[in-house]
Amino acid sequence: QVRLVESGGGLVQPGGSLNLSCAVSGSIFSINAVDWYYQAPGKQREWVASLTTEGTANFADAVKGRFTISKGNAKNTVHLQMDSLKAADTGVYFCDLKVYETYDDYVAGNHFELWGRGTLVTVSA
Repeated sequence: QVRLVESGGGLVQPGGSLNLSCAVSGSIFSINAVDWYYQAPGKQREWVASLTTEGTANFADAVKGRFTISKGNAKNTVHLQMDSLKAADTGVYFCDLKVYETYDDYVAGNHFELWGRGTLVTVSA
C-alpha cells in the first residue's frame, strides 16, 4: 500500500530554519508534481509552494525568498526547506504529491494524488 510520510516539523525560534520531508512508502514509478500547503490554527488550508514535472518551483508571496522546494536525493522524497521563519509560518504543513504508480500510468499520463497527514511547525521565541 502506497502512503506518504511527512517529517521535519518542530519548534524553532523566529529566524530559524526547518527542513520538511515527504517520503513515499511503497512502490511507485515516479513523482509527477508536488505541492505543499499549510494550515494555521483556526484558518483554512493555504497553498505554499509547488514543483512541477519540469522542475519549475512556485511560491506563495508570503514565503518567496525564504522557502525552497526540491526533490530529495533519496528516491521518492521531496523537501521543503524553510529559512528565516516567522511566527506567521506556524501551522501544520501538508505535502500533496501527484504520482505515477507504474510505467504504464506514466506513459498514459495517469497520476493519482497522495496527501500526507501533516507535520506541525511552531515558530516561537
